[in-house]
Amino acid sequence: MHVTIREEKLEDAVAVRRFNEEAFGQPQEARLVDLLRARRAVLLSLVATIDDRVVGYILFSPVRLKTKTSDFEGAGLGPMAVLPEFQRMGIGSKLIAEGTRRLQELGCPFIVVLGHPEYYPRFGFIPASRHGIRCQWEVPDEAFMLLPLDISRLTALSGLVWYREEFATVT
Repeated sequence: MHVTIREEKLEDAVAVRRFNEEAFGQPQEARLVDLLRARRAVLLSLVATIDDRVVGYILFSPVRLKTKTSDFEGAGLGPMAVLPEFQRMGIGSKLIAEGTRRLQELGCPFIVVLGHPEYYPRFGFIPASRHGIRCQWEVPDEAFMLLPLDISRLTALSGLVWYREEFATVT
């Protein structure tokens, strides 16, 4: 079974919506993706395919790190989904690795994720609080993680990460 990671195409939208709903068991993530796309608020959107069938998806949207003196744009990872029958095959790992590689090439200084603290550290994510960075929402410290891609731009920075308004409006 060969997995291909590529940028999402317009014709993938129906499949991405369906399996976001299936993978999360609710429609919120699918609606969020639709809204971010409609508002052109996507930094990077990748799909994983097997035999031309979309089986996985990852989206990165812009986030703002607001410090006392300035703002920095980075990327927020999520949602990410893999069809249930293809989970635990490394597809999510491939999506994260490829997304990270591409964002680093684009000069993105950091990626944040609000996710499972047992899963994301294997990709280099650490609690954002170790860099003095917090999430705009009250979330468990271990669940809000940061992957520095350009540590020189993050040295001695601290502040609050703000997600796009779409994250708060989708219910």
